[in-house]
Amino acid sequence: MHLQLVAVVVEEYEPAIRFFCDALGFDLVEDSPSLTNDGRAKRWVVVRPPGAQTGILLARADEHQARAVGDQTAGRVGFFLHVDDFARAHARMLSAGVTFVTDPRTEPYGQVAVFLDVAGNRWDLLGPAPTQHPRTSRFRSA
Repeated sequence: MHLQLVAVVVEEYEPAIRFFCDALGFDLVEDSPSLTNDGRAKRWVVVRPPGAQTGILLARADEHQARAVGDQTAGRVGFFLHVDDFARAHARMLSAGVTFVTDPRTEPYGQVAVFLDVAGNRWDLLGPAPTQHPRTSRFRSA
C-alpha cells in the first residue's frame, strides 16, 4: 500500500507545471484531457519528484474551489519536500525564483526552510543536518 496522489488546487495548469517541473525539478508524468461530470473539458495533470511513488495531481480550481487556492492547509505548512543536498536544492530554487518565507535553519531533524508553491501554499524544504567537522586541535604532538 502507498499514497499515490495528493491534489494541489491551482489557478491554471501551465504556470503550475512550469513551477513544479522547472523550479522544483519534478517530472511531468501525465497530462491527459478529461471531462468533468457536467461535460466541461479538464486535464489530468500529475507531477512527481524523480524516483518518488507519490505524485501531485494539479487540479485547476473551479469557481467554488478558487477560494482554496493557496490556502489548502489553512496557512500551515502542509507539504514537505525532502532533498539529499539541501544547499544545492535551496540555491537552485532561489535561482528559479521560488519564494522562501523563512531563512534556512538547522533543527534536530535536519535543515529546513519554508517556501511557497505557485498557488501560495506553504512547503518545508527539508534536508539532512549539515555534517559536523571535528575541530582541529591547536596543539600538535611532538
